[in-house]
Amino acid sequence: MLIFDQLNKEDRPLRLFAVALFGGLLLLVGGLWYVQIANSKRFQDELQDQALRTVRLPAVRGKILDASGRAIAENRPSYAADLYLADLSKSFEAQYKKIRPPKIRLDRAQIDELADAARFHVVSNIVLQVSSSLGDPRFLTNAAALRRHYLAQRALPFPILENLQPQQVAIFAERPPRVPGVELEIQPTRSYPGGSACAHILGILRRDDSSVEDEDAFFHYRLPDYKGHTGIEGMFDSELRGVAGVKSMMVNRLGYRQSETLQKAPEPGENVALTIDLDIQRAAERALYSSPYGTNTRGAAVVMNVNNGDIIAMASVPGYNPEIWPHGISHQESSYLNDPKLRPEINRSTQENYQPGSIFKIVVGLAALEQGVLDPAEFFDSPGFYKFPNRKPVHDTAPAGMYDFRLAFIHSSNTYFIKQGLKPGVLQRIIELGSRLHLGEKTGILPVQETKGNFPGPRELVNGWSDVDTGNLSIGQGPVDVTPLQYAVVVSAVANGGTVYWPRLVQRIEPAVPTSEEAPTVFREARVRDHLNVSEKSLRIVREAMRADVSSREGTGHDAEVPGLTVCGKTGTAEVEQNGRKVDKNAWFASYAPADRPRFAVVVVIESGASGGHTCAPIAGQIYKALKARYLSGDPKSLAQVK
Repeated sequence: MLIFDQLNKEDRPLRLFAVALFGGLLLLVGGLWYVQIANSKRFQDELQDQALRTVRLPAVRGKILDASGRAIAENRPSYAADLYLADLSKSFEAQYKKIRPPKIRLDRAQIDELADAARFHVVSNIVLQVSSSLGDPRFLTNAAALRRHYLAQRALPFPILENLQPQQVAIFAERPPRVPGVELEIQPTRSYPGGSACAHILGILRRDDSSVEDEDAFFHYRLPDYKGHTGIEGMFDSELRGVAGVKSMMVNRLGYRQSETLQKAPEPGENVALTIDLDIQRAAERALYSSPYGTNTRGAAVVMNVNNGDIIAMASVPGYNPEIWPHGISHQESSYLNDPKLRPEINRSTQENYQPGSIFKIVVGLAALEQGVLDPAEFFDSPGFYKFPNRKPVHDTAPAGMYDFRLAFIHSSNTYFIKQGLKPGVLQRIIELGSRLHLGEKTGILPVQETKGNFPGPRELVNGWSDVDTGNLSIGQGPVDVTPLQYAVVVSAVANGGTVYWPRLVQRIEPAVPTSEEAPTVFREARVRDHLNVSEKSLRIVREAMRADVSSREGTGHDAEVPGLTVCGKTGTAEVEQNGRKVDKNAWFASYAPADRPRFAVVVVIESGASGGHTCAPIAGQIYKALKARYLSGDPKSLAQVK
């Protein structure tokens, strides 16, 4: 052949080229043999060591809005400096070699302990270096958290600096730290622009990465997420939480991230729009704190639209900043939240039972008038106490004297109303009205944060019921407990002509994206729960007495009077007993306005208050001033909020 003929001619350069060519071919064949045969097991093991891991990506939580569309709870970007440990493997190894004692045989536990120490040393130095460059030197103190992350979530970034300030983010962007593995990450975090406003309505949000209904339950890793436990955050958690996304991550045999792919993008949660007016809510909370007890005030205020049951404000004090829940509670905050007297976690508007005291005389008066046994013009000579047989006299706060219905109402004569309650048929009328008002039943407005109260039914009347029980019920003591929300429903029914509405707190649930074609879920307003079925004449007599209690200088509720606004109300002071002994008292003021065209019901309760007139009426007056300024100023835009 030609090539062999040329080689036979002893062409030296050609022979050298042929040797090189054949040598290269032998080297290539040898390499292929080494890779595919001799070393195949090692490559097969490395391939098997690589694994695909799924990561749960939380969705952006929906907003909670007030009646005007202002955010009460929303999300803000939270910036953090994160550290990818995979980029530090060589640094970990070098530090381990530095601290490992030479020529000493170590067991597995000792090796692991030294490796942990080496990693902590490297990471803590990086934390100090990065934080110092941002003007806020910090030290890594939680070695256990680093170890847990390394063992369980090595593929995910380890947060070293959280909640960076805007100026720190700017410094990071302009002069990124020359440290391997450090990156700036952005995550949405829950924010409450109103601070502590509406805290009890919004509820508690806690860290919870678990899957929700109809979501894949298995993930290798889960990024931080939150779940609502009480309030609106808890009641509408599934709507607010959205749908989590998924990304797949390839990790090597050491557990470090190699690559990742987004499989499903998260779907943001829906927004929940409330009936609450944030301005009135803030005014109610400020008014409560203006009591003589200041920041130690324990009480509640409810503002309701009497014509449809919408809750305009529902305040409970003392309160708290809802941001403490998702971001962690300090020891000081924990001590405050667990204070056995202040009990700031309790929503006193719906979650506490209070005996109504004299504000219940509104119901007793209606019952006696409807029974036809009360002549409002007839005078009763009160001795200043009521004497039950074989019992000590029940002393009256109203002085002895002559009382008709109006005077007895504005002076809050217990003797007069006990006398009326004991008249034939009145007790049954009281029970009937209580049933139509659904006292002793929940409204369902905040299921986890609501008590049903107590109210006697027909069964109680035949099981050891006595005139003493009737007398106590007639002045709002004994076997009756209500919440401020329940009594706002009572006052609204009296004000609007006898319609008992379901309270409404949520207007609608709407898509987070305004351009979405999905229709919002609207919660129907003005849902009728019942009717009082009382005459307009009886209602008029009670309303006139409520107006006199505020307008008359003799009235106990005079301090609630607001110039230019006709407020109608009733004060109350209820004794609190333990083991048959009076240990405290709670003060009330239940009211509505304006008298001629009722729009708002305002109910205030203060624990350990001096009296309804001195403690609660001034608070209600401040709330009415805010209502007047916002809704009765002649601004059509403001008036459109409330019918």
